[in-house]
Amino acid sequence: MGVVEDAGRGGIPLDPWGKFDSTSGESYALLFHLLDAGAVAEALWRSFLTVRQRQIIADGLGVSLEQAARLVAFCAACHDIGKASAFQACEAVAWARVGEVLRADAGGWVWMPHGRASMVALLPVLVELGFEVAGNAGAGVRVAQVAGGHHGRYLALDVAGELRQDGRLGGPLWADLRRRYVRVVHYLLGVDMVPSRMSAQAAVLITGVVMLADRLVSQRGYWTRRASAPAVGAAEHMAGSRAQAPRLVDRAGLSRVVLPEVPFARAHGLPEPNAMQASLIAALGKAGVGGGGAMVLVTDGTGAGKSAAGLEAARLLNAACGTAGWCWLLPTTATADAAYDVAARYVEAHGADRSPLGLVHHQPWLNRAYTDQRIAADLQGSTRDAPWNDTVWDEGEGEERERPREAVTVPDRWLRGWDRALLAQFAVATVDQALMAALPVRHSPLRMLALSGKTAIIDEAHVLDTFTFRQLERLLVWLGAFGTPVVVLSATLPTRAGERLVRAYLRGAGTAAPAGPLVAPYPGWLIADAATGATVVMAAADRERHRGRQRRSVMMGRADVVYRPLGPAPRQVQAGERLAVIGDLVAPVVSGGGYAAVTAATVTDAQETYRHLRDTLDFGGRPADLVLLHARFPGRQRERLMRRVRRALGRDRPYPGRMIVVTTSVLDVSLDIDVDVMISDLAPISWLLQRLGRLWRFQHAWTGQERRPAWVREAGACLTVCHPVGPDGALDVPGHWSHIPAFTLHATAATLAARAAGQPLLLPDAVPALVEEVQAALDTEKGAAVDAVLHRAYTASVRAQEHLSSVQLIPPPHRVASLFDLHRQPLTAATAATRLGMLPRPLLPCYRMPHGRLALDAAGRFELPEGNLRPAHVRALLGRSVPLPATWVARPGAGHPRPPTAWRGHPLLGDLVLLPLTADRAPTAFGDHLLHLDPELGLVHQHTPAV
Repeated sequence: MGVVEDAGRGGIPLDPWGKFDSTSGESYALLFHLLDAGAVAEALWRSFLTVRQRQIIADGLGVSLEQAARLVAFCAACHDIGKASAFQACEAVAWARVGEVLRADAGGWVWMPHGRASMVALLPVLVELGFEVAGNAGAGVRVAQVAGGHHGRYLALDVAGELRQDGRLGGPLWADLRRRYVRVVHYLLGVDMVPSRMSAQAAVLITGVVMLADRLVSQRGYWTRRASAPAVGAAEHMAGSRAQAPRLVDRAGLSRVVLPEVPFARAHGLPEPNAMQASLIAALGKAGVGGGGAMVLVTDGTGAGKSAAGLEAARLLNAACGTAGWCWLLPTTATADAAYDVAARYVEAHGADRSPLGLVHHQPWLNRAYTDQRIAADLQGSTRDAPWNDTVWDEGEGEERERPREAVTVPDRWLRGWDRALLAQFAVATVDQALMAALPVRHSPLRMLALSGKTAIIDEAHVLDTFTFRQLERLLVWLGAFGTPVVVLSATLPTRAGERLVRAYLRGAGTAAPAGPLVAPYPGWLIADAATGATVVMAAADRERHRGRQRRSVMMGRADVVYRPLGPAPRQVQAGERLAVIGDLVAPVVSGGGYAAVTAATVTDAQETYRHLRDTLDFGGRPADLVLLHARFPGRQRERLMRRVRRALGRDRPYPGRMIVVTTSVLDVSLDIDVDVMISDLAPISWLLQRLGRLWRFQHAWTGQERRPAWVREAGACLTVCHPVGPDGALDVPGHWSHIPAFTLHATAATLAARAAGQPLLLPDAVPALVEEVQAALDTEKGAAVDAVLHRAYTASVRAQEHLSSVQLIPPPHRVASLFDLHRQPLTAATAATRLGMLPRPLLPCYRMPHGRLALDAAGRFELPEGNLRPAHVRALLGRSVPLPATWVARPGAGHPRPPTAWRGHPLLGDLVLLPLTADRAPTAFGDHLLHLDPELGLVHQHTPAV
């Protein structure tokens, strides 16, 4: 019987199953599942893949676009062919429905994961179809590996060994059935040629499409409806699949959106583009710029319009490069939340009926702008769960108890999946979500598919440490190979670091970079064209005009302080101590009004500073004017505090008013706030310059308005740096500041000391010189003059970080032999490190009730759920958890309560550690770490006193 007959009614056995529902006992024909995946892949090619992605795949296969579309669908349709094996027997009910002749031919088959079985089974059929299987890069080998990797990891393939039929997948009838299935899908999809090659880039994108198609057609609601009314033959079923596929893709939120063009003022809420933005728009608007991919590097002061410049650059680059949408990448959850609000306003301003905007980090549900009525509906469980849906979640939040309005930017449920959210055409994410595409983690091709189709906007690039920066370089190599446009935004990026990023991108694109330095002027921009390697920089006249409009004078003062911890018991703080100096500096705010930020080096320092100010300053019955904000509050409390601070210190902040915010580095980047007075512990120069960006940030916008108290206007803008000194007056860095490389503090202190005392700092003019002076000490032998011992230790640490980062990276595209090279290391998203030493563990504070049960609240209204976990339960539990270093809770004491058994297999609750709370707030010991949760201070950490 030929393939035409096999595709007709009754032409081929359909009893082998591909999907089974244990609840209803319903099964779905394997061949139909394969055809569904092929049809959805066709729809994804038309509706989801961008022009650029299609071209990369076609070029990587050496075929036309039409032929490439068919080959991609063919790969998707072959993904589960390995289920025609011992897999059939894993469900007794479905296996009983398979015909007796096939069941008798099982022979000595052995269990094999069906991903590997698909790879093994597909190989000999591809040989029959004419695919090349010689060498690791043969098109047939890579098609087989794509099928084998559809569950997330590419597998090693021994071509010669697997071509031997040894009965592991069943007898000759099963082998013939698999061959006929593959030929049927090959025929129905209209594949009319054999590719000569498959590049690594094409293979990764095709794998992403296969994964995506498989997930869409594997949704229970999709296949069970079709299983209840099956088609008679393969061809008839394929026609139905093709009719339904576009609706399935569209309902998942994957269809591309075209935002209507709107004026700059409407899109960004600004009267007109500034000189930097206007010059960049003009340069990118020229014909031919970025046609094959381009990278834009924007360097400018904080609050000078980099975000709007990045969004405008993405719009123009998408039009030139054949991509669509953007992914705005930020260093932290807090900055991503802040950027999400900006991005949502931008997308909504275009007036599209539906334009999903994804928020991708480990706690997106905490952002209330993302939690509209549809998400609230997702959380509705049974009547028994009603209290969990509202009271436990919003208790004590006042006006925030009202659910936000429906928003056109919030993705539908499918796009909110943990590893699918990056697929949204517009997305705001933490940078680690993108970096995992360059790590050998499961489903990394899906992340690469998501990123490669849109412009990547990498914000606050200067914040990344050596370990993470190395990963970013590798990601840029891959994005360059895809021709994906990239925009890098930074206020304090050293020129050498910017040049490394540009060269990595051009290297991936296969373009020779210019021999000279690749330096973006400050403030200004650089455009590097991936097709030619040519670069363009902002004109000097435009630069001067922009600098002149942004220019302002500030003071950066130094206060020598003696660091002494406050300790748990009250004590008298002496003059000259850090806490006393800070108290003196903020006292005028208490008496005369205004807004101040005190940035401490650690959470513990911030808590002690807050306690000292609370207990020694007279706020006249308004204690709410003093706010503590850091990363170790329970998630919902932290998010509420962050939004309160952003609202109080924003462009429309109340005047007259008063607030002192004691914080850590969480306010350093991407927050559009303004303070009158700023005090900071000694920090790396880039951090201090970022903090300066929040000092009198809106002064230009408030010209002619009295928005600052008289005493502030008289004193002028000043950042006071608390410089810790020892008895001899020399710099004495506290030992618990170990998260900051000591040499960077010494280099920064030396640079600041070299400035004339009392000399104003002219921004943005002074920024490049300060950054480069410190960077020269870090990178060259000049550092030995600062402190030779610390400089050697710092250099060794940098080299170690680069090595540790490099060993886990996937190879660049041109060095991929077998696709297995991309997954040689068995990393998962949970074990892959994107920041050195960052192994957080969530801690859940709870209360022990008299009857022994644990509850979220002291009154015992919300006992910890032990089974039948609903979304409302999970969300409430995670919203009250606190992230902290895993080492702190590695040694719980004897009798320490364990989470309910039902949590241990849950992907979000499995690693929660319980923190039992008592009425007297006694700390809980985890080895030598003492932890307790203070409602005002957040999580308090102490070490066990030495005996």
